[in-house]
Amino acid sequence: MTTVRLNDEILNKLIALIKIEKTTKSEIIKKAIIEYYNMREKDIKPFDLGVDLFGKYGSDKYSSKNYKVKLKEKLHEKHSH
Repeated sequence: MTTVRLNDEILNKLIALIKIEKTTKSEIIKKAIIEYYNMREKDIKPFDLGVDLFGKYGSDKYSSKNYKVKLKEKLHEKHSH
């Protein structure tokens, strides 16, 4: 459950919407949040959504730059017996 404090102006607009839509405060607020999210979703870049996950599980900061060197080392280790 969430509580929202509204000033008189916004509360009056909400009451007007309740009468027009013939619905509840909760339904109007839910619809408003969904509409706002959908509007903002267009501005959100995929990178921003995953920025806290990138590199989280990797052990080497520069693994994409030196993977060939590491691969050669692993192959050399494997076949040097």
